Amino acid sequence: MIDGVVVTPLKQISDERGKVMHMLRRDWDVFEEFGEIYFSTIHPGVIKAWHIHKRMKLNYAAPLGKVRFVLFDGRQGSPTKGNIQEVVMGPDNYRLVTVPPMIWNGFKGLGDATSIVANCATIPHDPDEIEHLAHDDPSIPYDWSTRHG
Repeated sequence: MIDGVVVTPLKQISDERGKVMHMLRRDWDVFEEFGEIYFSTIHPGVIKAWHIHKRMKLNYAAPLGKVRFVLFDGRQGSPTKGNIQEVVMGPDNYRLVTVPPMIWNGFKGLGDATSIVANCATIPHDPDEIEHLAHDDPSIPYDWSTRHG
């Protein structure tokens, strides 16, 4: 686990018509502020990494498909500095992952269909508060290769 990252199991209410998938409520402890909601698609096998937000708190869920979400703590003075955390997300493991600022993160599309990731961010998108690295940047010790088992 990475200090400050919260993984919250989410409720799905299903019946013969379909289902309702909860994501975030303002009365939950992890809710801080509303900035914007956006959806990102990820094709199978594609890696979208790495990025870090300087001020934005992220609240991610994957309501469709399957993704591997990976976090890296590079924060100076953090008790979990250098730690990697992986969360496989999708309807079969429906979770909200709340990510504080300054945590490197990225996704890999799993399975054989395009996935959707939703983010309820605490501030609107601001290109001046985000940084990017290549998915294979050597400063983050992570191998995105397929895992088995």
